[in-house]
Amino acid sequence: MKNVLYGKCVRCGRTYEATPDLTTCECGGILDITYDYDYIRTQLTKEKLAARTDRSMWRYRELLPIEETTENTPLRVGNSPLYEEPRLAEMLGLKRLYVKDDGQNPTASLKDRASAMAVAKAREVGAKIIACSSTGNAASSLAGNAAAAGLRTFIFVPERAPKGKVAQLMTFGANVISVQGDYEETFELSKKAIERYGWYNRNAAINPYLSEGKKTVSLEIMEQLGWQVPDYIAISVGDGCTIAGLWKGLKDLYAIGFIDRLPRLISAQAEGCHPINRAIAENRPWQPMEENTLADSIAVGVPRNADKALMAIRESHGLVVNVSDEEIMAAQKLLGMTCGVFGEPAGVTGTAGVKKLCEQGIIGKNDTVVSVVTGNGLKDVANAIKFCGEPMKLPNDLSLLTAEFDRRGIVTD
Repeated sequence: MKNVLYGKCVRCGRTYEATPDLTTCECGGILDITYDYDYIRTQLTKEKLAARTDRSMWRYRELLPIEETTENTPLRVGNSPLYEEPRLAEMLGLKRLYVKDDGQNPTASLKDRASAMAVAKAREVGAKIIACSSTGNAASSLAGNAAAAGLRTFIFVPERAPKGKVAQLMTFGANVISVQGDYEETFELSKKAIERYGWYNRNAAINPYLSEGKKTVSLEIMEQLGWQVPDYIAISVGDGCTIAGLWKGLKDLYAIGFIDRLPRLISAQAEGCHPINRAIAENRPWQPMEENTLADSIAVGVPRNADKALMAIRESHGLVVNVSDEEIMAAQKLLGMTCGVFGEPAGVTGTAGVKKLCEQGIIGKNDTVVSVVTGNGLKDVANAIKFCGEPMKLPNDLSLLTAEFDRRGIVTD
């Protein structure tokens, strides 16, 4: 890979050759892929990028750690819409608000970006089986992307994983292991099994290439904004890989001169599980927390990518905000009613955080914000119905319908 220099440990600084099966440093630290920006500047321009017809994450190949001969993965990952939302911006008191709906990826979450990268790297090393642990979305994205590429998968999920996500796994033909325990226990069992059987490791805390796939969301955002940098980008945070990837992409663009400044990040976590935000707020190392939130995709009490996430928040002079489950579900309905975007609880946590920061007067009328919705609401319909309520149930009788409208105070004109 001419565009890649090496993998570098974020803890001790040791460097490693960027082989396809690269994992972690001997000290236990997570590796970060380091690029040759001088070389990339000779290969990629805004004009060259604009002329490309490829509307997937692979349009940014010069900024990705893949061989020139590596084929694009089969599913169309990336190119999710970025909507400007003036009505919601006005309601929140913002200058401008954009919503990036990454729930429109093939398996309905941002995690497709990481899984597509995992499939590409597994192909480079000649692997036939990929495995991971996940609270749900990483699992379904890996199963779908691997199935399309003809690879087998072994997926470990905690027993609380929503049925919608488990249904995806089974449909994609994955070997699914529902672990009787929390995410930490699920991760540990997957780690042991991967070491025992020699499967390709898709776990984001182990495989440094996955955040490189996730960073394409920020590359897209900036291209869709015409390279005009917003004041803030908000995103939900679980194990930390997504916000780390988001920041890495922004730094890449700054390094090659595509953007002239960097935005601040907003790290949104659930009140019932916010170890990364707590570490920032209290300015101390992160500590484990219980996983008490219905936002299953970010219910990670032991974040495996905390080092990179904390660096991203601090380097960007970012904000941290914790939101209750009630605030998360209210944001889900607000996004649906004002934007027509249906996000799962974890997917809308970033928007819930933006709303709370606006109410607190921390961000406001002079700010432009991008909120990333990381997963589709169809992943978890049970909580949506629980919060929004059941539909009206009536027989075929217009008079009863009219009476019900009157009882509920529904305006019909």
